Amino acid sequence: MMMIPRRNDFDLFDDMFSDPFFTGTENKVMKTDIKEKKDKYEIEMDLPGYEKDDIKIEIQDGYLTVHAKVNKNEDEKEDGKYVRKERYIGECSRSFYVGDNVKEEDIKAKFKNGTLKLEVAKKDEQKELPDKKYIQIDE
Repeated sequence: MMMIPRRNDFDLFDDMFSDPFFTGTENKVMKTDIKEKKDKYEIEMDLPGYEKDDIKIEIQDGYLTVHAKVNKNEDEKEDGKYVRKERYIGECSRSFYVGDNVKEEDIKAKFKNGTLKLEVAKKDEQKELPDKKYIQIDE
């Protein structure tokens, strides 16, 4: 029996099966860091490829939701076909519970170089989240 060494060349199938769809790894869209300070939370969210007008931020029922949308211009004529396409085009959103007492004026937002920075003031009397309930799994 002869062992054939793996080639270091481009292998379409290796790349395809390393895709997050097949590996189940986390999506790379809207990567977020949250830092707690004495009087506020600082949220930094990566949104590369988006413009300020593509992003909507809303607060409702104690949840802060960031929604971003990028449209591909369908009118563009393509002279070739993509061999690989990794840049995200579409819609995505993330929600964070910030408390029922947090209002629009308690949140500051800035967008620069593909990073959305939010400052959310801490408010007293935040709603206590209910304890987790577990469901038993039958055999």
